[in-house]
Amino acid sequence: MPHQLPIEDTLDLHTFAPSDISSVVSEYVTEANYLGFQEVRIIHGRGTGFQRRIVHNVLQNHHLVLEFWDAPESHLGATIARLTLAST
Repeated sequence: MPHQLPIEDTLDLHTFAPSDISSVVSEYVTEANYLGFQEVRIIHGRGTGFQRRIVHNVLQNHHLVLEFWDAPESHLGATIARLTLAST
């Protein structure tokens, strides 16, 4: 059964299975944009960089993402994404 989470400006991926990361991030970005968020923070952790690469790949290919970058204070543990303005 799918999990329903409240959409906030930060998504922590630590509770998700690696195989679900792509779909979770893609759906999160879509919903965050729909709710009017212009910028979101995705926490993927530092580790080996595996989840970071998945997140960056999803963001690079998502039509609602204008740009993204590593959150400087997180030492490669989180990514900030700027989203297009939601169309109403």
